[in-house]
Amino acid sequence: MGTKLLRRQKIRHRIRKRIAGTAQKPRFSVFRSNTEVYVQLIDDVNGVTLVAGSSKEKDIAAQKVTRTEKAKLVGEAMARKAKELGIEQVVFDRGGNLYHGRVKNVAEGARAGGLVF
Repeated sequence: MGTKLLRRQKIRHRIRKRIAGTAQKPRFSVFRSNTEVYVQLIDDVNGVTLVAGSSKEKDIAAQKVTRTEKAKLVGEAMARKAKELGIEQVVFDRGGNLYHGRVKNVAEGARAGGLVF
């Protein structure tokens, strides 16, 4: 494993020690690959993913915009899905990535969609 990946793993575990999601206030987990962004709402108490979304979804992937703009669309889509389940508040989990760029845009999109964290 590369040192960059190990560093991110350590940060990820440090974050996960402190935050956990419940059914009422799930964990808003963001995974960022080189090309895509994946987001899940997770209830850690029961170990269940409540809802998931990514930049690979047809309506988002069809749009010809930059990766950062797609990340914002993913955040807005997740907020809509969460609202349908009656979820208003979440705990943000940046997954060891810096709160910058695509990760930040996902968060801003979710906030614009009405999620509170």
